[in-house]
Amino acid sequence: MLAYIARRGAAALGVLFGVATVTFVLNFVLPGDPARLLAGQRADAETIAAIRQQLGLDQPLPVQYVRFLGRLLQGDLGRSYVTNRPVLEIILERFPATALLTVSSMLLATVLGVLLGVLAAVRPNSWLDTLLMLLALVGISVPSFVAGLLVLLLFGVVLGWFPIAGYIDQGWEYLVLPMLTLALRPMSIIARMTRSSMLEVLGQEYIRTALAKGVPTGRVLLRHALRNALNPVVTTVSAWFAGLLAGAFFVEYIFNWPGIGSVAIAAIEKLDYPLIQGTVLFAAVVFVVVNAIVDVLYAVVDPRVQLR
Repeated sequence: MLAYIARRGAAALGVLFGVATVTFVLNFVLPGDPARLLAGQRADAETIAAIRQQLGLDQPLPVQYVRFLGRLLQGDLGRSYVTNRPVLEIILERFPATALLTVSSMLLATVLGVLLGVLAAVRPNSWLDTLLMLLALVGISVPSFVAGLLVLLLFGVVLGWFPIAGYIDQGWEYLVLPMLTLALRPMSIIARMTRSSMLEVLGQEYIRTALAKGVPTGRVLLRHALRNALNPVVTTVSAWFAGLLAGAFFVEYIFNWPGIGSVAIAAIEKLDYPLIQGTVLFAAVVFVVVNAIVDVLYAVVDPRVQLR
């Protein structure tokens, strides 16, 4: 177990180093000059040069890269060019909103996805199975930003059931539309995965034997079939949870949800390099850590899984 954790830790550090390097390089590929942006359109060349020197942008890229890595090792993500606030402080301030949206969305997606998958597997090739899997296919195919606009238009504008933008401190109803939008795709994938896994388990000999002995169908489905069919579903849920927690960028932006995603998009619009780097690195750390924890817990829950 300890050896596996050490290997996963080393691999995680390698991934984070790669993400940091790519993020640093991409920041300088983006069009525009942050010094000119901060100075304003009417600033003269001397003012722009002074700002570039103050920000360290006049140094060669290798020097900037080494300084960037040095700050990362100290837990310093830099300061925002726009607000002059520490990047880590901004991210931690917005992270609870992203965590709330992600956790609620994954709970909804997991419960409904497993339920729909079981209903489809109990009656394979029936009209219910066909309808549920067709809806799941649509949910998988529609991008989040398109689903968000459709949900906002239907339930927020046309029907007027829920507010189209805002945060939960104004009322729980502000959570419904972004939660539904973010849950749609993982719910569809979980439903299809549950159906496939359940059909495989229901075809096993011990299931048929239990039913032949007169064990109630509900008990067989819940205690035997579903329990053994959940392993791949747990893997799917953990992967989606890590991905959503790392940043539901477009959904937060569409519904004006004050999370990390909206911060990242605003940073890109304003060429706020340190904030762009910070949000991407923070998302990568969350993704890697959550996946590593789930891998270990997966082996603890299921003794058949060997950590190597």
